[in-house]
Amino acid sequence: MPAPSDDPNLYQPHWDLERPDPPFRGRVMRAAHRAGAQELGATLYELEAGGAVSPYHVHHANEELLIVLDGNPALRTPEGTRRLDPGAVVAFRRGENGAHRVTNPGPAPARVLIVSTMHFPEVAEHPDIGTVMAMTHQTSGWAFPAEAAVPFLERVVAAMHAGDGREEPAGAE
Repeated sequence: MPAPSDDPNLYQPHWDLERPDPPFRGRVMRAAHRAGAQELGATLYELEAGGAVSPYHVHHANEELLIVLDGNPALRTPEGTRRLDPGAVVAFRRGENGAHRVTNPGPAPARVLIVSTMHFPEVAEHPDIGTVMAMTHQTSGWAFPAEAAVPFLERVVAAMHAGDGREEPAGAE
């Protein structure tokens, strides 16, 4: 555990990442990681006008909780897009009903804290573009774009044939 003087501070953050260019336009502090958490994530985002936390996405293994600390970010969910006030708390459950995207249309900066469970492996989706991500850790995994998608059963059968030493399924000539 860090010494008390090293505790992360949401009001005096030490930023882990700064990205001034669109579409991000902001800064990030991985507060839970800095505090020594292993099973919880908590990330502070400071978004300039026009910035976004992430693309519209769905988590299948993890829940998230958004807390607006300052500003009026916009939240897109399956129900539509709305502006949030400071102090707003919104939960994103696992699955399609928890899909979300946080942006800052401006004009002032916005600060949000996103807290999440950290269950891995995790499958997340970007419904707008059809990408599926298989994540083995917070910062590692694979993204599968829609155009590369193969039906699940087809891939399983191909893997079974590969295990037999054959390159192609029987009868595929």
